[in-house]
Amino acid sequence: PADIISTVEFNHTGELLATGDKGGRVVIFQREPESKNEPYNQGEYNVYSTFQSHEPEFDYLKSLEIEEKINKIKWLPQQNAAHSLLSTNDKTIKLWKITERDKRPEGYNLKDEEGKLKDLSTVTSLQASFCPCPKFSCFCVPVLKPMDLMVEVTPRRIFANGHTYHVNSISVNSDCETYMSADDLRINLWHLAITDRSFNIVDIKPANMEDLTEVITASEFHPHHCNLFVYSSSKGSLRLCDMRASALCDKHSKLYEEPEDPSNRSFFSEIISSVSDVKFSHSGRYMLTRDYLTVKVWDLNMETKPVETYQVHDYLRSKLCSLYENDCIFDKFECAWNGSDSVIMTGAYNNFFRMFDRNTKRDVTLEASRESSKPRAILKPRRVCVGGKRRKDDISVDSLDFTKKILHTAWHPTENIIAIAATNNLYIFQDKVNSEMH
Repeated sequence: PADIISTVEFNHTGELLATGDKGGRVVIFQREPESKNEPYNQGEYNVYSTFQSHEPEFDYLKSLEIEEKINKIKWLPQQNAAHSLLSTNDKTIKLWKITERDKRPEGYNLKDEEGKLKDLSTVTSLQASFCPCPKFSCFCVPVLKPMDLMVEVTPRRIFANGHTYHVNSISVNSDCETYMSADDLRINLWHLAITDRSFNIVDIKPANMEDLTEVITASEFHPHHCNLFVYSSSKGSLRLCDMRASALCDKHSKLYEEPEDPSNRSFFSEIISSVSDVKFSHSGRYMLTRDYLTVKVWDLNMETKPVETYQVHDYLRSKLCSLYENDCIFDKFECAWNGSDSVIMTGAYNNFFRMFDRNTKRDVTLEASRESSKPRAILKPRRVCVGGKRRKDDISVDSLDFTKKILHTAWHPTENIIAIAATNNLYIFQDKVNSEMH
């Protein structure tokens, strides 16, 4: 269905939250200001604007349909009263401007009653109020009258024809002037003001496509150093690149890779080691990656292995065969940091999502469901059991619903507010969400 959510993203202040869906729509939610009368409603997010970002297209050269599904949304840091965001489908990136209007000018009267432009030589006076001007030829001074708030969304730029393959990520640079977009084999650098050309900064396409052994799965700019970016691959490696070193970053500065444990080797090893998401910590010191079964924290200064590894759903290791048959093994889960980089979050099946506290090493499984989304409901930790004794509320690994998957999550930049996309429902949990963790 068209309303399945395909990306979730808070803006830099956390006041706005944008979601994109399979039907090419973007829905923006705005946080309500606190009201003294209703302290419980503090921080609720309500729909602010909805617009159609992408339409289905057809590539006649390749006889391919290009679907409208929004792959990623990225907010630009706010520089004036307007907000701006980038949204992309498989091929085309668009820059949108979101502005508010709550006044409209009234009393423009350059035309006479018959709609003809007035002869300016006959204008003899200027009236400072609304005057019908039947007898006199005068101009009224227009005034701004209040009106209902209107949110206007306008396309400012369209960045097309930059990618042969499907765009999987976009990332805005800390210089606020450039951004990059990545597909399976190439990464391009764009200037936000220039739409007709981009600069290719990574190209891993082999001369002969039969020699292709890996693809790019995600990429992101460093939060503070505008010359650094990272990209992940389907082979489970991360490459940190420095744009000051060379124009084409085919020679990475650092390669982060964990040697595989031979005792865990299986037919599925390569598939489950593919990195589906990479995120720099807010501090810029660490990188967080998600593969099929784990999330890992990497220190930028240590390439040989991650500094932390957390099992997301290790109980699925024995189920990889059936997960391969139903294609779930190719699901691309995302991961997120909290504002202080102390807790990480990622999704799982059965509408479960996981949180790991890096300081206490405690973790919790929570469920995004209708029951848990009632106002002021407290999320109960969930447990999955693998055979043997079952406690009262435990759920058996055999009764997990693999059609309910939480692939997309986002964390408010400074507060304990999280957004969870569960197929076509968006859940927003706040404050108490971490009570199990601390």
